[in-house]
Amino acid sequence: MRIFDRSFATALLFAASAIVASPAIAEVWADKVDPWVLDQLKRSPAGESEFLIVLAEQADLAGSAALPTKVAKGRYVFERLRATAARTQGPIVEELARAGVVHWPFWIANLIWARGDAGALAAIASRPDVAGIAANPSVAAERPRPGSDAGSTTTAGASRLVHVPGAVEWNLTQVNAPQLWALGYTGQGAVIAGQDTGYDWTHAALQGKYRGWDGANADHNFNWHDAIHVAGSSCGANSPVPCDDNSHGTHTMGTMVGDDGAANQIGMAPDARWIGCRNMNSGDGTPATYTECWQWFLAPTDLANQNPDPAAAPDVINNSWGCPLSEGCDTNATNAMRLVVENVRAAGIVPVTSAGNSGSSCSSVSTPAAIYDASFTVGSTTSTDAASSSSSRGPVTVDGSNRMKPDISAPGSNVRSSTPGGSYASFSGTSMAGPHVAGLVALLLSIDPALAGNVDRIEALLRTTAFHPTAVSQVCGGVDTNVFPNNTFGAGRIDALALYTFYVLFRDGFESQSTGEWSVTVF
Repeated sequence: MRIFDRSFATALLFAASAIVASPAIAEVWADKVDPWVLDQLKRSPAGESEFLIVLAEQADLAGSAALPTKVAKGRYVFERLRATAARTQGPIVEELARAGVVHWPFWIANLIWARGDAGALAAIASRPDVAGIAANPSVAAERPRPGSDAGSTTTAGASRLVHVPGAVEWNLTQVNAPQLWALGYTGQGAVIAGQDTGYDWTHAALQGKYRGWDGANADHNFNWHDAIHVAGSSCGANSPVPCDDNSHGTHTMGTMVGDDGAANQIGMAPDARWIGCRNMNSGDGTPATYTECWQWFLAPTDLANQNPDPAAAPDVINNSWGCPLSEGCDTNATNAMRLVVENVRAAGIVPVTSAGNSGSSCSSVSTPAAIYDASFTVGSTTSTDAASSSSSRGPVTVDGSNRMKPDISAPGSNVRSSTPGGSYASFSGTSMAGPHVAGLVALLLSIDPALAGNVDRIEALLRTTAFHPTAVSQVCGGVDTNVFPNNTFGAGRIDALALYTFYVLFRDGFESQSTGEWSVTVF
């Protein structure tokens, strides 16, 4: 835990020419600044730090819940967010410009990225229209492990699986996805998004599923965005075409939609279309790059970052990454990413997020965005329906909420999928589990396209129909693993066939409750 350095904060105040230097004022503005930002100022040879300015006024999006369609919700949220940013950011942007501070405004939440020195920080943090200053650290993605991932002491172990050419992968069979395909539900009509290390869009398992490919020509406008604006990897900066400098992203997208039409049936929803955003540079992202991808998904733009169109937004976004508190990603009330995820959800987009690989201890779901109530957080299971040993458990304690997490689970150990260059490999981690859930959302939308935009109902259906694995007891947050939902499996392991059967038989006899769950109407 970082200790807040009051003496350093006071020293920063004296460096700010725009403010009267006094320890009393230092207490006021410094309390609004994430300690990571102050620490970086102290350590930086240039005396500068990156930070996110979170404005006090945030858009009220409550009205989106009453809108009947995803398109209507997306347009409403987009317009409200843009209007709030346009009306309130001007004075701060002007002050930053006068001070020569490099900055970039966002509208997905009312915040501004900036890089400045102590004087700029003190001046901005002292403003009454600024709620807080959040950190913007560079965060290394959790690397998936090759091969198998044994079950923990709470479950049986996982066997190492061998790929059989031409056969559907074990993880898809485990969740009964092929049964839905046989019924004609393959994700058609749904759009899946991923923000990750990027994507090898020409991979045989992915190219035909890319929304920017018509079978003969590519159009990356509104289908691809690169949030990395500096060089340093094989993708370079601002790549105009989808690329992957790490392999993580290509693997996750394969689990969502991948199928080469031959021997590699690796994707949950092989007829869904995908779009993508690169949020990491050689595996390292920041809250600002994550935020930029979230914003682009809510209203995709052309390659010049113009003409945002909320009607082109995806139905579901997969987020197989984490932003640890140890790197400065805070969970306080002004945390920018929490606001962003809540706004994406209000737009009718399902935010699927991997739980993390810090298990098997309790309360190891500990990083944004997995900890948020607005995120649909996914734990990992093995081929024997055990909880993967590394899969993070709840409850969430880092923010004091004691919130139950994960929300649901899916196969994540020894999952074979696509990798750049036309290859395939088996990785393990909750990064591999999350894409199964994103793919299942697409399958559900091919069953009933009218569900698009109804995030609460979609999530409730997945929870209600989840399979309940039998596990050796582990009690986290006072809940045993054999009581569902719990803090190891959430509502259970996803089951595509059970989801279909339940929805077709009972959709007219069930009512959505305020809790997002379902109850039977007696006939």
